[in-house]
Amino acid sequence: MFVQRRTKGGIFAAAVVAAAALVASALPAHAETGVTSSTIKLGVTIPLTGAAAPGYNKIPAAMNAYFSYVNANGGVNGRQIKLVVKDDAYSPAQTLSVTNDLILKDKVFALVGTLGTANNEATTRLVNSQGVPRLFVNTGFSGFADMKKYPTTFPLFPSYATEAKVMGKYLADNFAGHKVALIYQDDDFGMDALKGFSTAGTNFVAKIPYAALSQADPSVVGKWITSIVAAGADTVVMFGVTSATGALAGGLYKANLIGKVQLILGSVGSDGTTLKGLLGPLAPALAGSIAASFLPSPADATDEYITQFKAINAQYNAGATFDNNVLVGMNTAMLTVQALRAAGTSPTRASLIKAIETKGSTWASAAFSPILYSPTSHVGYTGYWFGKLGLDGNAVSVDGPGKYTLYTTDSGSAPVVKAVASRPAMPAKGLPKN
Repeated sequence: MFVQRRTKGGIFAAAVVAAAALVASALPAHAETGVTSSTIKLGVTIPLTGAAAPGYNKIPAAMNAYFSYVNANGGVNGRQIKLVVKDDAYSPAQTLSVTNDLILKDKVFALVGTLGTANNEATTRLVNSQGVPRLFVNTGFSGFADMKKYPTTFPLFPSYATEAKVMGKYLADNFAGHKVALIYQDDDFGMDALKGFSTAGTNFVAKIPYAALSQADPSVVGKWITSIVAAGADTVVMFGVTSATGALAGGLYKANLIGKVQLILGSVGSDGTTLKGLLGPLAPALAGSIAASFLPSPADATDEYITQFKAINAQYNAGATFDNNVLVGMNTAMLTVQALRAAGTSPTRASLIKAIETKGSTWASAAFSPILYSPTSHVGYTGYWFGKLGLDGNAVSVDGPGKYTLYTTDSGSAPVVKAVASRPAMPAKGLPKN
């Protein structure tokens, strides 16, 4: 199936090249696709429906809230940002279809925050053939940092290999002697994690793969529980999306294992608000679960990024609970605004890519580790901290509220080291002026 999908994608891309040439020939001199004298049009693909949608479906509204705030304050070099949102239901084939629409029908300037490892892989030939910037992709697959294969793609999140190495170090330091099982999504998302755990030397009493979206099947979850019990695991690492974490928690509850098994959640699957929505009255049972994160806790009232983003969310995204997904959307949008400003008063796709490569490492961002963009690197963040979920679903640092011990490393063989959390200050009123 995957080979067939990629083959179709290649045929799609060939047709797209010819169609785009006709579109480009009709543009006025010095104009760029998706840019007018008054607007800049961006696009995002994300699961708004389907098994993976919970939590993720909040991100586009959060991005739009920040863009609306910027637009109300003069926009970017006098232009208003417009975001076109497409639902892909977390299906790579559907991602390819709607991305084709974004590029050829909607004629977006760039893609921003497109979600999913397999989903972004499915559109790479199309994106590369058109030279469309793909900014701050919502996936930690380490492969996207390969500039030869993905020349217009900019990962932002620490890679899953990095995260797994960091989690391996945390397990070695805090859970030595425990029987640890791993549940992981069986695609490049999960494979990247396996690579990181292997590098860290982490041993599991059971490794339990699952196909993307199969967490909606109770029989699949039942097999997870059977494997955990058979292995005698007292600790379970969940490396999957939040809906999979919710399914696991429900399965543990039915098996009377809540409180008997320590859960350690990857950053992708630990949003407290989403888990509360999925689990209802069972949600408090997840209190005490340990989660990895690269952004500050949404509940940290002392953090200047959280304070500013919450204010914007309250004004422009009324009714949306501020959580990790909203934070991701806001942070992605703020970086996008800085990239658009740096691309110049007559931005082109080429000037946008150059701006990110030459200036992106200096931009304001909520994460505690630096961005490693340069003309020779498309690597984003590199560090995580660990927290425990409280009754409200939010993770509070194991070091205490507002305190973050950062574990940093790379996707390869570098050691995991503890670092002091640092970052640029939040721009005045949350409006970068670079």
